[in-house]
Amino acid sequence: MPIMDVMDAVVGVMEDEGVEVAFGVPGAAILPLYKALSKSNQIRHYSVRHEEGGTHAADGYARVTGKVGINIGTSGPAGTNMITGLYTCMADSIPQICITGQAPTTVLHKEAFQAVDIVEIAKPVTKWAVQVREPAQLVWTFREAFRIAQEGRPGPILIDLPLDVQTSGLEVDFDPTRGGPLQFEAPEPRPRAIRQAVEMILEAERPVLMPGGGVIIAEAADELVELAEYLQVPISPTYMGKGAIPEDHPLFMGIVGLQTQQRYANQLFLESDLVVGIGNRWAERHTGDLDVYRGNRKFVHVDIDPRQMGRVFPPDLAVVSDARLALQAMVQTARDMTSEREPGPWVDRVAELRSTLLRKTDFDDVPVKPQRAFREMNEFFDGNEIIVTAIGLYQIFSGQFQKTYKPRHYLCCGQAGPLGWEVPACIGVKLGRPDNLVVGVVGDYSFQFLMEEVAVAVQYGVPYVLVMLNNAYMGLIRQSELKYEMDFAVDLAYAGPESDYGIDNVMVMEAMGALGRRVRRPEEIQDALAWAVRASEEQRVPALVEIMCERDTNAAMGLSIDRINEFEPILDGTHEKDAQLVGGGIPDRD
Repeated sequence: MPIMDVMDAVVGVMEDEGVEVAFGVPGAAILPLYKALSKSNQIRHYSVRHEEGGTHAADGYARVTGKVGINIGTSGPAGTNMITGLYTCMADSIPQICITGQAPTTVLHKEAFQAVDIVEIAKPVTKWAVQVREPAQLVWTFREAFRIAQEGRPGPILIDLPLDVQTSGLEVDFDPTRGGPLQFEAPEPRPRAIRQAVEMILEAERPVLMPGGGVIIAEAADELVELAEYLQVPISPTYMGKGAIPEDHPLFMGIVGLQTQQRYANQLFLESDLVVGIGNRWAERHTGDLDVYRGNRKFVHVDIDPRQMGRVFPPDLAVVSDARLALQAMVQTARDMTSEREPGPWVDRVAELRSTLLRKTDFDDVPVKPQRAFREMNEFFDGNEIIVTAIGLYQIFSGQFQKTYKPRHYLCCGQAGPLGWEVPACIGVKLGRPDNLVVGVVGDYSFQFLMEEVAVAVQYGVPYVLVMLNNAYMGLIRQSELKYEMDFAVDLAYAGPESDYGIDNVMVMEAMGALGRRVRRPEEIQDALAWAVRASEEQRVPALVEIMCERDTNAAMGLSIDRINEFEPILDGTHEKDAQLVGGGIPDRD
C-alpha cells in the first residue's frame, strides 16, 4: 500500500486532478506544502512578486485552458492580498483554488503573528472557503475543492491550512486509482422548455441569440453557430461572450451595451422582438435602463445556475441548463420542427447596418487616437493571437474596436475589473497556450498596479507582448467626471525623462530585463508590433509597445438607447457622432 505523509498526498491529489502549473509566494506558514510540492515531477511552480498577481496569473491560466488555476501563499497578508483575485474569479465564473498557510490552531485565538480569519474574509468572494483543522481531512477536502470549483457555475475556492495541521506527520494510504476526482454532472434542460424556446424563435420576426461567458466556459460556440445558421438568427454576444462567433460571420450582429459595443448592434437591438440569452447575466453596463432595454421584446434566459433567473429582471422563459447541452437540444429540436432556413429580411438588415453604422478609425492625429491604434492592431494581427485586457478607457476602446474570431481568444476581467490584471494574467495565458501569441492591451495607469509581475515573466522565460495606450490620465474616470464638470485628481502626468507623460514605461520594462519601444505616430505602430512579436519570442521575455495617445480622448458611451437616432453619423471622413446605451454619456470627440 502507498503510505505517505499527508502533505505528499495533498500534492498527489493536485497531480491526479490534472494540475500542471501553480503560482505562489513561499512563506513560513505554508512551507510544509512547498516541501511536498518540491517533490512533484508534474507541477511547475512560478514564484510571483505579489499574491494578487498570483491569483490573476492563475485566473488567466484557467480562462484559456478551462482547467482549475492554483495559487499558493502564506498566512496573514498573503491571504488578504488574494481577495481581489478571488473576487474577480467569482464574478466571472472562473475555477481557481487558493491555498493559504495559517498560524497553528493552538494560537489562533491569541493574536498570533500574521493570524487572520481569512476564511471569513474570503466567504463573500468564493464558492467555498474552509479551514482544515484535522490532518485526516486534507485529502478529501482537496478533492471536494476541485469538484466545487468546477461544478455548476464555476468559481474560486480558498483552503486555509494551519501550520500544525501541515506538520502533523500523519501518514495516509493514498492511491489515486482507488479514489480519483469526485464526479459531477452538468444539468440538462427540460425538453418542453427547449421546445418552447425554439417555438418562440420561430414565431419571432427579429430574434437575437445573445451568448455570454457561459457559452465560452461550456465550449459551446460550435453549437451556438450551428443553431444560428440553421434558423438564420443573428448573434449578439455580450462582452464576456466575445469570440463565441467570428466577428466576420454574416450572422454576427455586434455587441450591445453601454460601453463595450458597436453602434449598429445597439440599433439592431432596438429593432429586435426576441432575445435569447445563453449563459449571460444581463449586467447593468450591458442593459442600462431596464425599461428601455426590455421594451416590448420578449426574453428567454438559459443559464446553468437557477439563482441567476430573475436576478435582474424576470424572463418570459427560464431554462436551467448547461449552455452546451441546451444548445445541442435546441439544434435537434429545431431540426425536428422545421427545415433549414434561408436568410431573410432580418439578416439583410444586419448586413445593411454593419456596413453603414460604422465608426471612424482612420485618424492621422499625433498624439495617436485610440481608434487608430486598434485599427492598426486589427490589420496587423491574424486572429490567432489571444488578447488580454483589464479595465479602463483603453479596455472600453478594445471592446468597441478589437476584432475577435475564436473562443478563449479575448480575455477580460469583466465584472470585477481590477486594474493591473492583464500584466500577470498574460503569464498564465502564455503558460496555458504556449503556441499562441499573447497580447496584453494595457493602460499606463493599470500597468503600474502590478508591473512587478513582468519580472516573473523575465525570470521564467515567458514571452508576451504588451500594447500600452498611454494618455497619462485616469481616462475612464476623467470621462465619467465630465458630466459633473470636473477634472479632479485624475491627471498622472509630470515632467518625466521623455516628456510630460510622466513615468518612462520603456525604461521600467528594461530595468526588469524586458523590452520596450515607444511609438508617437500612427504609421509607426505596425512596425513596432512586428518588432515586439519577433524580439519577445527570440529573447523569451515580454516586450512593450507604448503608444503615446491623445491626452483627453473620449470613448463614445453612455447615451440612452431611446436617444440613439438623435446622433446620426457625419460620413464626410472628418467628424463622427455616436450613440450608445443609457445614462448621460457623450459621443466621440472629433
